[in-house]
Amino acid sequence: MEVINNANGIGGLLTSFRELVKDSKKVMFIGTTGFCTPFAEIMSFVLRDTPIEVGFIPDIRNHEAKAIVSTPSGMQIGEDVDYHADTVVLLGGLAMPKMNIDVNDIKKNMEDILEGADSTTVIGVCFQSMFDTQCWIGPIDFDYIIDSDMAVSTIKV
Repeated sequence: MEVINNANGIGGLLTSFRELVKDSKKVMFIGTTGFCTPFAEIMSFVLRDTPIEVGFIPDIRNHEAKAIVSTPSGMQIGEDVDYHADTVVLLGGLAMPKMNIDVNDIKKNMEDILEGADSTTVIGVCFQSMFDTQCWIGPIDFDYIIDSDMAVSTIKV
């Protein structure tokens, strides 16, 4: 593994993501419902003015794939969409132990999504090295991982 970029904050996350998917035709996020959905919407925001199609698959339920569309209120989950894509973005919530999602089920899911694509990219986006600590690197053949940390301060004024 080789670090190819260091950045800070949500802007750094979004810029890194946009650079990795700039040549994609269709990006399909896979994540847990609720927790991962807003992250997919936020990351999709940097693609709003591009021809790249974007969608979200909850957990490993390809048949429930939804488009992520630009609205006056920002990027939001839209109508049903074909789940096939050339780029898969796995979100770290999938690897959280309490989700009980087997990495082998994710692998099979990804094979279905990427089937027929000429060129494919697999990106992991997580916080606090979730894919590494849960041993998903190796079983999943990631091309890139965007790993973030979050510092939180609650201030009483």
